[in-house]
Amino acid sequence: MAEARNLTIAVNESESVTAMLYPAARKNRARVTILLGHGAGADQMSGFMRMVASGFAARGLDAMTFNFIYKEKRKSVPDPKAKLEACYRSVIEAAIANKKLKGNKLVIGGKSMGGRIASQVAAEHSEGIDGLVFLGYPLHPPGRPDKLRDEHLPKIKAPMLFVQGSRDAFGTEAEIRAITKKHRLRAELYVVESGDHSFKVPKSIAPQQQVYENVMDEVAKWVRLI
Repeated sequence: MAEARNLTIAVNESESVTAMLYPAARKNRARVTILLGHGAGADQMSGFMRMVASGFAARGLDAMTFNFIYKEKRKSVPDPKAKLEACYRSVIEAAIANKKLKGNKLVIGGKSMGGRIASQVAAEHSEGIDGLVFLGYPLHPPGRPDKLRDEHLPKIKAPMLFVQGSRDAFGTEAEIRAITKKHRLRAELYVVESGDHSFKVPKSIAPQQQVYENVMDEVAKWVRLI
């Protein structure tokens, strides 16, 4: 498998972000690009983001990650909603225009906030987007199940895959099932049993790395079928 490549993507006239392209393993390449935004607290070089991106590449997907502008500037507070969405749209455009990814289907999503921003972008403009993958969708703030972030989801035309820990404080298995049923979403749910928001499970349940491998297997299998 080829090494990850560093890219620079312009977001506007004065700001750009860094992206990483993890080329798919040639032997089982699926002709799919999976574009992943990071969560609110960690950038694209976090252990989790690098693990899933390289794992998807090993499974035949061209994986691409990127920093939102605030992380590119090494800030801790996320940018306003409009700026986060503008950044994600710019990266989508760059992925579509990338000659090495030409002809690929495009699946967007990400970890927590990254997935939520992807869903907001897809709800407004879904052209060129073939699917969405949410690695721990932040349905609501912890302890605030009344503050749902689901009103835009019915506008998404592409199929969706929610990967959710059964004890995720940002949205349990039952809560995700409820919103998919309520909105009649074109969605599937893969549950990480006893998993939290980062899919971490108690040691008595299963080896942690195996849990991550299972998640990557399920995502790779799903994107090949859309």
